Amino acid sequence: MLSKNAVAHYLKPLSPIPTNINPSGTIDGVLRCILFDIYGTLFISETGEISTLKLNSDKLNTINRLLAKYHIRKDPNRILEEVFEAISNKHKILQNSGINVPEIQIDRIWMDITGRSDESVRDFATEFELIINPVSPMPHLKKLITACRASGLLMGIISNAQFYTEYLFHWFLGSSPEGLGFHKDMLFYSYISGHAKPSQYMFKSASAILNKMGIAEDSVLYVGNDMRNDIWTGNEVGFKTALFAGDARSLKLRKNDSTYKDIYPDITVTDLNQLIKFL
Repeated sequence: MLSKNAVAHYLKPLSPIPTNINPSGTIDGVLRCILFDIYGTLFISETGEISTLKLNSDKLNTINRLLAKYHIRKDPNRILEEVFEAISNKHKILQNSGINVPEIQIDRIWMDITGRSDESVRDFATEFELIINPVSPMPHLKKLITACRASGLLMGIISNAQFYTEYLFHWFLGSSPEGLGFHKDMLFYSYISGHAKPSQYMFKSASAILNKMGIAEDSVLYVGNDMRNDIWTGNEVGFKTALFAGDARSLKLRKNDSTYKDIYPDITVTDLNQLIKFL
């Protein structure tokens, strides 16, 4: 993992962009576990949707310098095209093998594109990600984690993620998720499972482990920013759900998809601080 000092110039403070959503809803019963999405929920994600990314001149210049640093002789726009093409091809292969919503391992994609297989590929992939998708903690993230820990709630993560996602906790919060109080058996990342949201795979895996702990689905709250990936999927496995509507960049209401028009979260919050009263 690259040290915080090595990536400090990428870690610029970001502020959420307000939405026109109002907090609402209530939670019945006692919560015993709270599970979180990461991008757009615990951390601001500047790009919002990577698949629609267009590089401005500043980012192109920064990527050019990064390519030179790692001695990779490729054009920035072309290398982005190659990444998306490689991801798409891998997705098709995995779908043909029976995985409905597959996830790739981005370091393996970069190995194929650059022809390199040493640790520097992971370092390059990490820096590339920080350039195209700057991130920053959501306001009151530390306060929420502290409150969850103090309440005795079991904390976990279910997120579309890559190997560098956990680094965010180290860089911004000074520790691993486990060190911050997240349960080691409740950390579900798509790049490890091979299944991405909105697949129910990670949710059902979490549910099975929670059941063995004696924790029923209706005492679990899942928090995310996407009506399809988070709220619909959480509802389907029986979790209570909280829509995080605190940043216009990443809020996904899916209003144009009739599949989700009758899907509702138990609560809607616009600041992580608002979750504390439900703990």
